[in-house]
This record gives sequence, structure tokens and C-alpha cells, in this order.
Amino acid sequence: MAHVTNHKRRTASPPLGRLLMAFAVSCLLTGCFQPLYGERSPLGGPGVRDRLSVVEVLPIVSQPDVRVGVEVRNALLFNLTGGAAAGRADYQLTVKVTTGRQSVVIDIVSGRPFVEDYNLEANFSLTEIATNKVVMSGQTFARASRDVTGQRFAGARALRDAETRAAKVVADQIAARLASYFVAGT
Repeated sequence: MAHVTNHKRRTASPPLGRLLMAFAVSCLLTGCFQPLYGERSPLGGPGVRDRLSVVEVLPIVSQPDVRVGVEVRNALLFNLTGGAAAGRADYQLTVKVTTGRQSVVIDIVSGRPFVEDYNLEANFSLTEIATNKVVMSGQTFARASRDVTGQRFAGARALRDAETRAAKVVADQIAARLASYFVAGT
């Protein structure tokens, strides 16, 4: 006995109702997204760039190298204000930096390092000036490797370049966390 069934064919394109529903949902959700560094928020308030410009970056405590603290602070100031003059301060950012070096690859014959990692760690806290309350804190780090050469000046320049790269990474990470705090409150 042969069993015959009648199957309906499915069309390749979804029904019009599904398309309209997807379009309506996407239209409703477009107002939920905010560009991180946009000029204005979707609700018409100040944008993230304006909110970041009211953060005063205090001089950075850096152990053992003071120059690295200055590098991190300068990069942070540029990230927060875009190079413009800072506005009135509503918040203060306190950053403490520690540095170190670690040999990664060592020459077997001489016992001298070939490659060295420069380590930069930062603890930071954001304090609201009006209430003197810490509203956010965290820590971040960066590692930058450098080749260790036998030439004194080349080695010193490679170390300084590693310090500058690590300082920029730490400053970028702190600025991104501050932007996240001002957008999402976290």
C-alpha cells in the first residue's frame, strides 16, 4: 500500500510580516546605541568627550621612575581632553604606577638577556569632588618587550621606547574605563 502525502512547498523568502516585524524591532533599538565619543548623547545631554574633559588628572606617583608617571599623565590628559584645555573639574583621577623589568630570553654563553619585558602596572581611582566619594577604581597593566643590545645608547633608547609604549597602553585603558563609567555608570 502506497502512502501519498501532500507537502506544501516553502518559499525561499520569509513572509512579509516577519520582515516588517524585524524592521520595527531594529527601528526601536537604534535609539539604544550611543557612539562612545559622540558629540551628544541620544537624549541630548553632554557627550562622553565633554564628560571626560571635567576629569582632573592629579600628578602621578610613579615608582621607581618618575618620567614614566609623566608619560602616563600626558597621554591621559590628551585622551580625556583631546589636547584642548581642561574645563572645570568635577572629578579627580588619582593614579599610582609601578614599573619593573623581566628577562625573557637569555644568552646561554654569556648569561646576558637578549629580550626583556618592561612591566607597567597602574592603580587608579576616580573621586567625585562635590562629595569626595570614590565612584570608580581599578587597575590595569601593560607589557612591552625590547631587544637588549650590547650597545649602551641603543639599549637605553629601546628601554625608553618600551616605557613610552607601555605608558600609552595604560593611559588608553584607563580612558576607556572612564568612558565606560560615564556612559554606562559601571
